[in-house]
Amino acid sequence: MALDLRADVVDLLGSIVDIESVSGNERHLADEVESALREYPHLEVVRLGNNVLARTGLGRAERVVVAGHLDTVPLADNLPSEIRTVDGEERLYGRGTCDMKAGVAVALSLAAELSAPSRDVTWIFYDNEEVEAARNGLNTVERERPDLMEADFAVLGEPSGARVEGGCQGTMRFTLTTTGVAAHSARAWRGVNAIHAAADVLERLAAYEPRKVVVDGLEYIEGLNAVRIHGGVAGNVIPDRCTIEINFRFAPDRTPEEAERYVRDVFEGYPIEVTDLAPGARPGLDLPIAQEFLRAVGSEPAAKYGWTDVARFSARGVPAVNYGPGDPLKAHQDDEYCAVASVRTVRAALAQWLGGGPAGARTSGDE
Repeated sequence: MALDLRADVVDLLGSIVDIESVSGNERHLADEVESALREYPHLEVVRLGNNVLARTGLGRAERVVVAGHLDTVPLADNLPSEIRTVDGEERLYGRGTCDMKAGVAVALSLAAELSAPSRDVTWIFYDNEEVEAARNGLNTVERERPDLMEADFAVLGEPSGARVEGGCQGTMRFTLTTTGVAAHSARAWRGVNAIHAAADVLERLAAYEPRKVVVDGLEYIEGLNAVRIHGGVAGNVIPDRCTIEINFRFAPDRTPEEAERYVRDVFEGYPIEVTDLAPGARPGLDLPIAQEFLRAVGSEPAAKYGWTDVARFSARGVPAVNYGPGDPLKAHQDDEYCAVASVRTVRAALAQWLGGGPAGARTSGDE
Protein backbone atom coordinates (compact mmCIF):
# COMPACT_ATOMS: atom_id res chain seq x y z
CA MET A 1 0.00 0.00 0.00
CA ALA A 2 1.51 3.32 -1.11
CA LEU A 3 2.02 5.91 1.60
CA ASP A 4 -0.11 9.04 1.27
CA LEU A 5 1.81 11.83 2.99
CA ARG A 6 -1.16 14.16 2.56
CA ALA A 7 -3.37 11.92 4.71
CA ASP A 8 -4.22 12.66 8.31
CA VAL A 9 -1.05 12.03 10.30
CA VAL A 10 -2.67 9.27 12.38
CA ASP A 11 -3.90 7.46 9.28
CA LEU A 12 -0.40 7.80 7.85
CA LEU A 13 1.02 6.33 11.05
CA GLY A 14 -1.25 3.31 10.74
CA SER A 15 -0.07 2.72 7.18
CA ILE A 16 3.58 2.93 8.22
CA VAL A 17 3.09 0.59 11.17
CA ASP A 18 1.40 -2.00 8.98
CA ILE A 19 4.51 -2.27 6.80
CA GLU A 20 6.51 -4.68 8.94
CA SER A 21 10.11 -3.48 9.29
CA VAL A 22 11.89 -5.49 11.97
CA SER A 23 15.60 -4.61 12.00
CA GLY A 24 17.18 -5.97 8.83
CA ASN A 25 13.87 -6.04 6.98
CA GLU A 26 13.39 -2.32 6.30
CA ARG A 27 13.66 -2.42 2.51
CA HIS A 28 9.91 -2.44 1.77
CA LEU A 29 9.24 0.50 4.08
CA ALA A 30 12.29 2.38 2.78
CA ASP A 31 10.99 1.85 -0.79
CA GLU A 32 7.61 3.30 0.15
CA VAL A 33 9.13 6.25 1.99
CA GLU A 34 11.40 7.05 -0.95
CA SER A 35 8.57 6.76 -3.47
CA ALA A 36 6.30 9.01 -1.41
CA LEU A 37 8.93 11.71 -0.88
CA ARG A 38 9.90 11.84 -4.55
CA GLU A 39 6.43 13.23 -5.33
CA TYR A 40 7.43 16.57 -3.80
CA PRO A 41 9.55 18.86 -6.00
CA HIS A 42 10.71 21.00 -3.08
CA LEU A 43 12.71 18.05 -1.75
CA GLU A 44 15.99 16.59 -2.93
CA VAL A 45 15.76 12.86 -2.14
CA VAL A 46 18.81 10.64 -1.61
CA ARG A 47 18.75 6.86 -1.12
CA LEU A 48 21.70 5.17 0.61
CA GLY A 49 20.98 1.49 1.16
CA ASN A 50 17.79 1.37 3.19
CA ASN A 51 18.29 4.93 4.40
CA VAL A 52 16.21 7.67 2.81
CA LEU A 53 17.09 11.34 3.12
CA ALA A 54 15.20 14.38 1.83
CA ARG A 55 16.20 18.00 2.16
CA THR A 56 15.21 21.49 1.21
CA GLY A 57 17.68 23.87 -0.43
CA LEU A 58 16.24 27.30 0.16
CA GLY A 59 19.42 29.03 1.30
CA ARG A 60 18.10 29.67 4.81
CA ALA A 61 20.47 30.96 7.48
CA GLU A 62 20.14 27.74 9.48
CA ARG A 63 19.77 24.06 8.68
CA VAL A 64 18.23 21.50 11.03
CA VAL A 65 18.02 17.73 10.89
CA VAL A 66 14.86 15.85 11.84
CA ALA A 67 15.60 12.13 12.01
CA GLY A 68 13.94 8.85 12.87
CA HIS A 69 14.63 5.15 12.43
CA LEU A 70 12.45 2.90 10.30
CA ASP A 71 13.09 -0.39 12.10
CA THR A 72 11.36 -2.03 15.04
CA VAL A 73 12.13 -4.80 17.47
CA PRO A 74 10.64 -8.24 16.60
CA LEU A 75 6.89 -8.70 16.46
CA ALA A 76 4.82 -10.08 19.33
CA ASP A 77 1.64 -10.89 17.42
CA ASN A 78 0.94 -7.13 17.44
CA LEU A 79 0.30 -6.35 13.77
CA PRO A 80 -1.75 -5.08 12.03
CA SER A 81 -2.30 -1.89 13.97
CA GLU A 82 -5.64 -1.00 15.51
CA ILE A 83 -7.26 2.00 17.15
CA ARG A 84 -8.67 1.51 20.63
CA THR A 85 -10.05 3.91 23.22
CA VAL A 86 -8.86 3.13 26.76
CA ASP A 87 -9.89 5.23 29.76
CA GLY A 88 -11.09 7.92 27.39
CA GLU A 89 -7.76 8.07 25.51
CA GLU A 90 -7.61 7.19 21.83
CA ARG A 91 -4.59 5.01 21.10
CA LEU A 92 -3.05 3.28 18.10
CA TYR A 93 -1.73 -0.15 19.04
CA GLY A 94 0.88 -2.14 17.14
CA ARG A 95 4.58 -2.86 16.87
CA GLY A 96 6.49 0.34 16.27
CA THR A 97 3.63 2.73 17.04
CA CYS A 98 5.63 4.19 19.91
CA ASP A 99 9.22 3.34 18.99
CA MET A 100 9.34 5.13 16.71
CA LYS A 101 7.02 5.13 13.74
CA ALA A 102 4.91 7.88 15.31
CA GLY A 103 7.92 10.16 15.07
CA VAL A 104 8.53 8.98 11.51
CA ALA A 105 4.91 9.69 10.54
CA VAL A 106 5.13 13.22 11.94
CA ALA A 107 8.37 13.87 10.04
CA LEU A 108 7.04 12.50 6.74
CA SER A 109 3.83 14.50 7.07
CA LEU A 110 5.75 17.72 7.68
CA ALA A 111 8.36 17.01 5.01
CA ALA A 112 5.56 16.86 2.45
CA GLU A 113 3.66 19.91 3.69
CA LEU A 114 6.43 22.38 4.52
CA SER A 115 7.64 23.47 1.10
CA ALA A 116 9.07 26.73 2.47
CA PRO A 117 10.11 26.16 6.09
CA SER A 118 11.73 28.94 8.10
CA ARG A 119 14.92 26.86 8.22
CA ASP A 120 16.33 24.46 5.68
CA VAL A 121 15.55 20.91 6.82
CA THR A 122 17.24 17.58 6.23
CA TRP A 123 14.83 14.73 6.93
CA ILE A 124 16.59 11.43 7.68
CA PHE A 125 14.87 8.02 7.82
CA TYR A 126 17.36 5.27 8.61
CA ASP A 127 17.58 1.55 9.32
CA ASN A 128 18.96 -0.79 11.98
CA GLU A 129 18.76 1.41 15.06
CA GLU A 130 17.38 -1.33 17.31
CA VAL A 131 20.40 -3.61 16.88
CA GLU A 132 24.14 -3.32 17.47
CA ALA A 133 25.61 0.10 16.73
CA ALA A 134 27.83 -1.25 13.93
CA ARG A 135 24.72 -1.88 11.78
CA ASN A 136 23.10 1.50 12.38
CA GLY A 137 22.12 3.17 9.12
CA LEU A 138 23.60 6.50 10.20
CA ASN A 139 27.01 4.86 9.82
CA THR A 140 26.26 4.50 6.10
CA VAL A 141 25.21 8.14 5.85
CA GLU A 142 28.32 9.34 7.69
CA ARG A 143 30.57 7.19 5.52
CA GLU A 144 29.02 7.89 2.09
CA ARG A 145 27.51 11.37 2.48
CA PRO A 146 28.80 13.04 5.65
CA ASP A 147 27.65 16.39 4.29
CA LEU A 148 24.05 15.28 4.83
CA MET A 149 24.69 15.10 8.59
CA GLU A 150 25.76 18.73 8.80
CA ALA A 151 23.34 21.05 10.59
CA ASP A 152 22.99 23.70 13.27
CA PHE A 153 20.59 21.59 15.35
CA ALA A 154 19.03 18.12 15.25
CA VAL A 155 15.81 16.59 16.55
CA LEU A 156 15.44 12.84 16.99
CA GLY A 157 11.80 11.77 17.01
CA GLU A 158 12.30 9.08 19.65
CA PRO A 159 9.33 8.66 22.01
CA SER A 160 9.60 11.23 24.78
CA GLY A 161 5.98 11.81 25.75
CA ALA A 162 5.93 15.01 23.68
CA ARG A 163 8.54 16.43 26.03
CA VAL A 164 12.03 17.56 25.12
CA GLU A 165 14.69 15.21 26.45
CA GLY A 166 18.11 16.77 26.24
CA GLY A 167 21.28 14.91 25.37
CA CYS A 168 21.68 11.30 26.48
CA GLN A 169 23.72 9.07 28.75
CA GLY A 170 26.77 7.28 27.52
CA THR A 171 26.80 3.50 27.74
CA MET A 172 29.54 0.99 28.38
CA ARG A 173 29.32 -2.78 28.53
CA PHE A 174 32.18 -4.88 29.79
CA THR A 175 32.87 -8.35 31.12
CA LEU A 176 34.78 -9.29 34.22
CA THR A 177 35.96 -12.87 34.71
CA THR A 178 36.92 -14.59 37.93
CA THR A 179 38.95 -17.78 37.76
CA GLY A 180 39.41 -20.83 39.94
CA VAL A 181 40.46 -24.46 39.76
CA ALA A 182 38.12 -27.17 38.46
CA ALA A 183 37.48 -30.21 40.62
CA HIS A 184 34.86 -32.87 41.27
CA SER A 185 32.18 -31.42 43.52
CA ALA A 186 32.51 -34.45 45.82
CA ARG A 187 36.07 -33.32 46.49
CA ALA A 188 35.47 -29.59 46.45
CA TRP A 189 38.51 -28.89 48.62
CA ARG A 190 40.69 -29.86 45.67
CA GLY A 191 39.39 -26.94 43.61
CA VAL A 192 38.70 -23.21 43.79
CA ASN A 193 35.15 -22.08 43.00
CA ALA A 194 35.18 -19.22 40.50
CA ILE A 195 31.49 -18.46 41.10
CA HIS A 196 32.15 -18.00 44.80
CA ALA A 197 35.05 -15.73 43.88
CA ALA A 198 32.56 -13.47 42.07
CA ALA A 199 31.01 -12.53 45.41
CA ASP A 200 33.49 -9.69 45.86
CA VAL A 201 32.54 -8.24 42.48
CA LEU A 202 28.84 -8.42 43.35
CA GLU A 203 29.49 -6.79 46.71
CA ARG A 204 31.21 -3.86 44.99
CA LEU A 205 28.21 -3.49 42.71
CA ALA A 206 25.79 -3.64 45.64
CA ALA A 207 27.77 -0.95 47.47
CA TYR A 208 27.79 1.36 44.45
CA GLU A 209 25.99 4.69 44.98
CA PRO A 210 24.71 6.26 41.75
CA ARG A 211 26.34 9.57 40.93
CA LYS A 212 24.02 12.49 40.23
CA VAL A 213 25.28 15.40 38.21
CA VAL A 214 23.75 18.46 36.56
CA VAL A 215 24.84 18.99 32.97
CA ASP A 216 23.64 22.11 31.13
CA GLY A 217 20.82 22.47 33.65
CA LEU A 218 19.57 18.85 33.51
CA GLU A 219 20.18 16.21 36.17
CA TYR A 220 21.56 12.85 35.09
CA ILE A 221 21.75 9.79 37.33
CA GLU A 222 24.39 7.20 36.53
CA GLY A 223 23.96 3.45 36.89
CA LEU A 224 26.35 0.51 37.30
CA ASN A 225 24.66 -2.89 37.15
CA ALA A 226 25.37 -6.55 36.49
CA VAL A 227 23.14 -7.58 33.59
CA ARG A 228 24.26 -11.15 32.95
CA ILE A 229 26.32 -13.84 34.71
CA HIS A 230 27.61 -17.14 33.44
CA GLY A 231 29.60 -19.88 35.08
CA GLY A 232 29.70 -23.60 35.61
CA VAL A 233 30.29 -26.71 33.53
CA ALA A 234 28.10 -29.41 35.04
CA GLY A 235 26.20 -30.25 38.19
CA ASN A 236 29.14 -32.16 39.65
CA VAL A 237 32.02 -29.85 38.71
CA ILE A 238 33.52 -27.00 40.71
CA PRO A 239 33.58 -24.18 38.15
CA ASP A 240 36.92 -22.68 37.19
CA ARG A 241 35.49 -19.61 35.41
CA CYS A 242 32.68 -17.14 36.06
CA THR A 243 31.96 -14.20 33.77
CA ILE A 244 29.87 -11.20 34.80
CA GLU A 245 28.58 -8.72 32.20
CA ILE A 246 28.19 -5.21 33.57
CA ASN A 247 26.54 -2.13 32.07
CA PHE A 248 27.64 1.37 33.05
CA ARG A 249 25.33 4.25 32.10
CA PHE A 250 27.32 7.43 32.56
CA ALA A 251 26.44 11.11 32.48
CA PRO A 252 27.44 13.13 29.41
CA ASP A 253 30.02 15.15 31.34
CA ARG A 254 32.27 12.07 31.23
CA THR A 255 34.18 11.09 28.11
CA PRO A 256 34.26 7.39 27.19
CA GLU A 257 37.89 7.31 28.35
CA GLU A 258 36.93 8.77 31.73
CA ALA A 259 34.10 6.24 32.05
CA GLU A 260 36.49 3.39 31.39
CA ARG A 261 39.02 4.68 33.92
CA TYR A 262 36.25 4.94 36.49
CA VAL A 263 35.08 1.32 36.18
CA ARG A 264 38.65 0.05 36.18
CA ASP A 265 39.15 1.87 39.49
CA VAL A 266 35.94 0.39 40.91
CA PHE A 267 37.04 -3.14 39.95
CA GLU A 268 40.74 -2.74 40.62
CA GLY A 269 42.44 -6.10 40.70
CA TYR A 270 40.19 -7.70 38.10
CA PRO A 271 40.79 -7.94 34.35
CA ILE A 272 38.11 -6.09 32.37
CA GLU A 273 37.20 -6.57 28.72
CA VAL A 274 35.21 -3.70 27.19
CA THR A 275 32.69 -5.01 24.66
CA ASP A 276 30.75 -1.84 23.84
CA LEU A 277 31.35 1.83 24.52
CA ALA A 278 29.37 4.80 23.20
CA PRO A 279 29.68 8.43 24.31
CA GLY A 280 26.85 10.43 25.78
CA ALA A 281 25.66 13.77 24.48
CA ARG A 282 25.50 17.06 26.32
CA PRO A 283 22.08 18.75 25.98
CA GLY A 284 23.39 22.00 24.50
CA LEU A 285 20.15 23.67 25.53
CA ASP A 286 21.88 26.96 26.31
CA LEU A 287 22.37 27.66 22.59
CA PRO A 288 20.00 30.22 20.99
CA ILE A 289 18.59 27.78 18.44
CA ALA A 290 17.85 25.28 21.23
CA GLN A 291 16.18 27.97 23.33
CA GLU A 292 14.01 28.93 20.38
CA PHE A 293 13.07 25.30 19.87
CA LEU A 294 12.03 24.99 23.52
CA ARG A 295 9.87 28.09 23.28
CA ALA A 296 8.24 26.87 20.07
CA VAL A 297 7.31 23.44 21.38
CA GLY A 298 6.37 24.73 24.83
CA SER A 299 8.19 22.00 26.74
CA GLU A 300 10.19 21.95 29.95
CA PRO A 301 13.26 19.82 29.15
CA ALA A 302 14.32 16.72 31.02
CA ALA A 303 17.44 14.58 30.90
CA LYS A 304 17.40 11.59 28.57
CA TYR A 305 17.98 8.35 30.46
CA GLY A 306 19.34 5.93 27.91
CA TRP A 307 21.40 6.22 24.75
CA THR A 308 20.04 7.53 21.47
CA ASP A 309 21.49 8.72 18.19
CA VAL A 310 21.62 12.29 19.47
CA ALA A 311 25.11 11.22 20.55
CA ARG A 312 26.14 10.79 16.90
CA PHE A 313 25.16 14.35 16.11
CA SER A 314 26.72 15.70 19.29
CA ALA A 315 30.01 14.04 18.34
CA ARG A 316 29.89 16.01 15.09
CA GLY A 317 29.35 19.27 16.97
CA VAL A 318 25.62 19.36 16.22
CA PRO A 319 23.49 19.94 19.36
CA ALA A 320 20.59 17.50 19.39
CA VAL A 321 17.50 16.64 21.44
CA ASN A 322 14.96 13.86 21.60
CA TYR A 323 11.41 15.01 20.96
CA GLY A 324 8.68 12.71 19.79
CA PRO A 325 5.21 11.30 20.45
CA GLY A 326 4.60 8.26 22.61
CA ASP A 327 5.34 7.11 26.14
CA PRO A 328 8.90 5.73 26.14
CA LEU A 329 7.86 3.17 28.75
CA LYS A 330 5.66 1.48 26.09
CA ALA A 331 8.57 1.02 23.69
CA HIS A 332 9.24 -2.67 22.89
CA GLN A 333 6.32 -3.90 24.99
CA ASP A 334 3.91 -6.48 23.57
CA ASP A 335 1.02 -4.03 24.01
CA GLU A 336 2.96 -1.15 22.47
CA TYR A 337 0.84 1.84 21.57
CA CYS A 338 0.97 5.58 20.95
CA ALA A 339 -1.70 8.02 22.07
CA VAL A 340 -3.29 9.79 19.13
CA ALA A 341 -3.22 13.13 20.95
CA SER A 342 0.54 12.84 21.42
CA VAL A 343 1.07 12.44 17.68
CA ARG A 344 -0.99 15.54 16.92
CA THR A 345 0.70 17.58 19.65
CA VAL A 346 4.19 16.88 18.35
CA ARG A 347 3.21 17.52 14.76
CA ALA A 348 1.66 20.89 15.59
CA ALA A 349 4.66 21.93 17.69
CA LEU A 350 7.21 21.04 15.02
CA ALA A 351 5.07 22.71 12.37
CA GLN A 352 5.13 25.92 14.42
CA TRP A 353 8.89 25.75 14.88
CA LEU A 354 9.71 24.94 11.27
CA GLY A 355 6.94 26.87 9.62
CA GLY A 356 6.76 29.85 11.91
CA GLY A 357 2.99 29.54 12.07
CA PRO A 358 0.62 29.68 15.06
CA ALA A 359 0.64 27.00 17.72
CA GLY A 360 -2.51 25.51 16.27
CA ALA A 361 -0.98 25.05 12.80
CA ARG A 362 -3.15 22.93 10.52
CA THR A 363 -2.42 19.20 10.48
CA SER A 364 -3.09 17.20 7.37
CA GLY A 365 -6.65 15.98 7.22
CA ASP A 366 -8.01 18.48 9.77
CA GLU A 367 -9.94 20.44 7.18
